[in-house]
Amino acid sequence: MQLVNPMDYSMEVEQQTIWIKNQNTTIAYCRYSNDGDIEYIYVQPMYRLMGFGRKLVEEVQRITGKVGLPHEPVSPMGQRFFAALEKYS
Repeated sequence: MQLVNPMDYSMEVEQQTIWIKNQNTTIAYCRYSNDGDIEYIYVQPMYRLMGFGRKLVEEVQRITGKVGLPHEPVSPMGQRFFAALEKYS
């Protein structure tokens, strides 16, 4: 069995959704609005804490020119993620 490097991925953007994929699976995805609000963001558990969530938010910022607020409800993990983004940005 050949191991897949999680850093060998592609990013696709279509209809206000961003997908990060490798050859085997969707690693993460994000829905956003034109004003930069994050409507939904998800990273597969085995790929968390590897920077994919940040990459999604950075791509939203690149596309819209800003990053708005996350839409409710925000999970406890999502709250920690957005707090860390704010702290280290």
